[in-house]
Amino acid sequence: MASVQKKEQVVLGRITTVYGVKGWVKVHSYTEPMDNILNYPQWTLRQQGRLQTVEIDQARQHGKGLVVRLKGCDDREVARAYTASEILVERSQLPELDSGEYYWNQLQGLKVIVDSETEDGRVEVLLLGKVAQLMETGANDVLVVRASKESIDERERLVPYLPDQVIKEVNLDEGFVRVDWDPEF
Repeated sequence: MASVQKKEQVVLGRITTVYGVKGWVKVHSYTEPMDNILNYPQWTLRQQGRLQTVEIDQARQHGKGLVVRLKGCDDREVARAYTASEILVERSQLPELDSGEYYWNQLQGLKVIVDSETEDGRVEVLLLGKVAQLMETGANDVLVVRASKESIDERERLVPYLPDQVIKEVNLDEGFVRVDWDPEF
């Protein structure tokens, strides 16, 4: 029996609500810039565990967001069925990144560690927690680090994503981000 290889999918945004009466929906994009989500004409929508493949018929920027009409969707009530859906695409469709660049979803779930020098001069590795999510702040992105069972404490930390300053190493294979960050902060 041949094994079926599961294709990894990445969430690029979500459908938030209906727009107008002709089957359009509002889309919140996680891509940068936001209209990059439109580079993928076919989406997989995930809603309450169900998956459905759809195609973009029309799309445009509207205010600070995007509105999209999906093929075969020409009625407000049909469009309403798509609201609260996550928009996924296959990871293989995403552009290759330069060395040292990462998609946010690659960082989520990684352990966040810091090297700490003990009183006797030894260096020990402390676990601050795991990356729960990332936030845009305008100045720089921020890792939201939540405590885990093995963490040094129960605190949630906001750690600036500043490569070479705060972020010293990202190791996807080993599953960690090494930071230069005061554990007391």
